[in-house]
Amino acid sequence: MNRRTFMSVAAAGAVSTLIPAAAAQQQAPVAARNVVLVHGLFADGSCWSEVILRLQAKGLNVTAVQNPLTTLPEAVASAERVLARQDGPTVLVGHSFSGMIVTEAGVHPNVSALVYVAARAPDAGEDYTALAKTFPTPPASAGIVFDGDEGRLSEAAFLRDFAGDLPEAKAKVLYATQEPFQKALLAGKTTHAAWRSKPSFYAISTEDRTINPDLERFMAKRMGAKTIEVKASHLALISQPDAIAGLILEAAGQKV
Repeated sequence: MNRRTFMSVAAAGAVSTLIPAAAAQQQAPVAARNVVLVHGLFADGSCWSEVILRLQAKGLNVTAVQNPLTTLPEAVASAERVLARQDGPTVLVGHSFSGMIVTEAGVHPNVSALVYVAARAPDAGEDYTALAKTFPTPPASAGIVFDGDEGRLSEAAFLRDFAGDLPEAKAKVLYATQEPFQKALLAGKTTHAAWRSKPSFYAISTEDRTINPDLERFMAKRMGAKTIEVKASHLALISQPDAIAGLILEAAGQKV
């Protein structure tokens, strides 16, 4: 195969891998009354409280998954159990690391749309760590500390790099309730990329010091997601709950 033929084949292959995602975004969101929220690292399900309040006020049935933060398969299974209990179309929402869970569990037949909030959005089988290394390392990475196989974020990094736009007193409460994660969780890779077949939405945190905002932009663009940019830290779901709830309502086919 000569170089010209190789380049033509490679280009055709690249286009073909983009078609499923682009086609998915052309679909109008299905009307959904159920929302399932999944938290990421350094948090628990209560981090969604402000968003839950707003979604419930619009009549939506909302469930926050308690992610075990052990291994990716166990975390995905926890979300799938909640998805199986939903009685119809469901918007699946993930923050931060749980974008991995949304990407994998989002193929569940109850899922009508996906929402990523400053979240990982790998392709099937992709090494997310390798992808992240192609962008400048965010400051929070240096603040992860381990006790054996159990990891958490130091207080200084939590307050400065994870929850930097929250009042210090509130950020300290969140720090006190952070759920440690198991090192094995970080080794997991997705086997599906639900964003290739489901309408997807992405909220980029422009002041994020936990995931590089340009990496967020890259992932959102790659999936063809309806995207908003929010002037917020990594915790936009707490500091900017109106914007995040609005995006979820759009994914549920509701007027904001």
